[in-house]
Amino acid sequence: MKSYDRQVVWLEYLDSERKRGEGRRVPLNSCVRAPTLEELRLACDRLKLEPEAQAARFPSGVARLSGYVSVKKGSKKQETVMMIAREVSKVRGEKAAEQARFKGKS
Repeated sequence: MKSYDRQVVWLEYLDSERKRGEGRRVPLNSCVRAPTLEELRLACDRLKLEPEAQAARFPSGVARLSGYVSVKKGSKKQETVMMIAREVSKVRGEKAAEQARFKGKS
């Protein structure tokens, strides 16, 4: 059943490998390459948007498995997507730093 107090944010909105016509909603300088559902969920958690993650197929790209996060409504959807995109970039950077630190200990 549709919930009118939530917004859906698809992984394709934040994927730098997608064109605008393929579903990307943020500028390339705010995107990440091939975001994961876990990164998206973690970014929404940090922003306290009460995410509910779901694996699914993006409507216009049925051949590729994707996913989305349903978040509580706050501001306009585009503003919410931009906030999430910036946070996903931070999550990705921290993850890379953690891997580099772990690699350095070996």
